[in-house]
Amino acid sequence: MSKKPLIIGVGGGSGSGKTTVVKHILSGIGRNNIQLIQHDSYYRDLGHLPLSERKKQNFDHPSSLETELMIRHVEALKNGYQVDVPVYDFAAHTRDEKTEKVTPKEIILLDGILIFTEPALREQMDIKLFVDTDDDVRLLRRIKRDIMERGRDLEGVMRQYENFVRPMHLEFVEPSKRYADIIIPRGGENHVALEMVIAMIREKLAQIKKNNLASEG
Repeated sequence: MSKKPLIIGVGGGSGSGKTTVVKHILSGIGRNNIQLIQHDSYYRDLGHLPLSERKKQNFDHPSSLETELMIRHVEALKNGYQVDVPVYDFAAHTRDEKTEKVTPKEIILLDGILIFTEPALREQMDIKLFVDTDDDVRLLRRIKRDIMERGRDLEGVMRQYENFVRPMHLEFVEPSKRYADIIIPRGGENHVALEMVIAMIREKLAQIKKNNLASEG
């Protein structure tokens, strides 16, 4: 591993296609070279509340995430240390007792809808990508994901979208687009943009390796 990893952030609204962009980067650069960390892993544990109360929480507000822990983890990885990333249960809204051991790699890839809203996290990133997709497409994707992957019903998904997802997107996510270095319209469907991103990452990685070799010499 190079001494200084390349930190890449992939942000964008819920259902924008961030996962597809992340998969494309993993495939294009090589999974062995990349350590993926998802902001969703850092949701705060709500085990102290009854399940009925947990479901009412605003999971799209920055305060719902322990971003300060993620920042410490990114800093540790940059310095070559292993970290224990939380494992979150999206059906129960609690953290698992077990954690995921994460080791540093040449590229640290950060993924999440709110990763550009916190300055201290944003400043860790060398490249910031924002995936920009129409609201109706994002809503349909979120419905499918929450029902199939997170054990929720349609009524609950729609209520959460109307009360929290959309207003929080307008207040926090959409304004954070201005911090992006590159905006990717249509997400994973924009193959031209994705190929340009892969080329840029390869170039940045090569430059970092060159600088590290020079410093060793």
